[in-house]
Amino acid sequence: MHENGTILIADSDARTRDLASAFLTYQGYNVTTSGVAASFFDTLQKSNVDIIIADSAYLKTVASTFNARSSHFDPLLVLIVYGNSAPAELLKPVGGAVFTLAKPLNLDELESLVMRAREYQSMKSHDNLMDNSARNQIFSKTIIGTSSPMRELFDMLVKVADSNATVLIQGESGTGKELAAKAIHQLSSRHAKNFVPVNCAAIPDDLLESELFGHVKGAFTGAYTNRAGRFEMADKGTLFLDEIGDMKANLQVKLLRVLQNHEFEPVGASKSQKVDVRIVAATNKNLDELVVSQNFREDLYYRLSVIPVTIPPLRERREDIPLLIDTFLTRFNADKRHAVKGFSRDVLDILCHYEWPGNVRELENLVERLVILKGGGLIVANDLPDKYLSGRHSYSVPAPLQQSLLTAESQLPDEGMCLNSAVEEFENNLIRQALVRSGGNKKEAALLLNLKRTTLIEKLKKKNLLFNED
Repeated sequence: MHENGTILIADSDARTRDLASAFLTYQGYNVTTSGVAASFFDTLQKSNVDIIIADSAYLKTVASTFNARSSHFDPLLVLIVYGNSAPAELLKPVGGAVFTLAKPLNLDELESLVMRAREYQSMKSHDNLMDNSARNQIFSKTIIGTSSPMRELFDMLVKVADSNATVLIQGESGTGKELAAKAIHQLSSRHAKNFVPVNCAAIPDDLLESELFGHVKGAFTGAYTNRAGRFEMADKGTLFLDEIGDMKANLQVKLLRVLQNHEFEPVGASKSQKVDVRIVAATNKNLDELVVSQNFREDLYYRLSVIPVTIPPLRERREDIPLLIDTFLTRFNADKRHAVKGFSRDVLDILCHYEWPGNVRELENLVERLVILKGGGLIVANDLPDKYLSGRHSYSVPAPLQQSLLTAESQLPDEGMCLNSAVEEFENNLIRQALVRSGGNKKEAALLLNLKRTTLIEKLKKKNLLFNED
């Protein structure tokens, strides 16, 4: 941003030139002037000029030289012309960033255009700095992934970031919707202002209105002072409304008004308050179904979903799981001051085939739990909770055993049999085969049977099956 740049006022009319200079100086801008064409370029090059405010007649006297020297100018130079339109040859060197004013000069309109010029420069400066490495750095601190679905998501977030259009982020719980909202904010020209999150489902209905819009003193019992709401806190920045599908109908109406008119009323206030906020909303609910069931306003839905974005669940981007695990492991080792070396290949295989109903949040919680409990060394399969082992090594009954189950001897005799004894013998047989297949290694045998090693050892002791400790 060019807060420290200088505004050059170029006009042969000293009265107009001095009036504009005094006004903008009083408003806090750095200002220099040029009254004759001979001093124009020296002033332009020596004074760090990034905005030119000039009379159109004056510009015509320097137009040809201006165009020839354009490569030496600030690439974000903005030209504000008053009088007739700017000479056509001036449009190219300033990249089309030209604003016009009528004569006589209106100082309020002039200040408004200067503010627009600063906003333009801020946005363009941010765009120029936001190269691929900078974008990747933002994503690495927010959403992690290199899979095809995530690359498509990153491309979408970059495209929508600098728009003021509302964004509706949809996805299952735990997929990282707030992280996507933060990435949109950090990639936008609003990145220097506040990112303000609100979980609509976590705040009681009778408090949510005050939380969003603030309140004035005496608005209700306990309102002892004026209090700013989240909208006011997010002015010029981004407001993230999480779990928007849980918002009640009366607040949906008030939110719609903010989206339409860019103004709101604090609770108990008698007049509206203007606000400039980019809204990003998120939900794990199907808003289409809520609209059909009349639990969500259709007009608000269309206002929110100008740009819909969907975060893929973890099971649809399994190739990102090792990268996520490594990221979480590094973080929790540092936070807990532990030294877990990593995850075994078997564990990675197990976790990459798990369905992850809780998505990235579930994976993050699991890694934190394992780091705390393990403390050091390598995470192996027996360290995992049982639900992650279930179904991983489904046991296939060997062909000889399959055949024996089909023989007359294994069929139910006419006189009946003891079911418990038959089941006990069948279980013993499977345990023996697992031990033979694993070469007597209890860990591997336990994995083949979907058991923890300690559980298998307890069974061996209880059944009095001979084994060697390993």
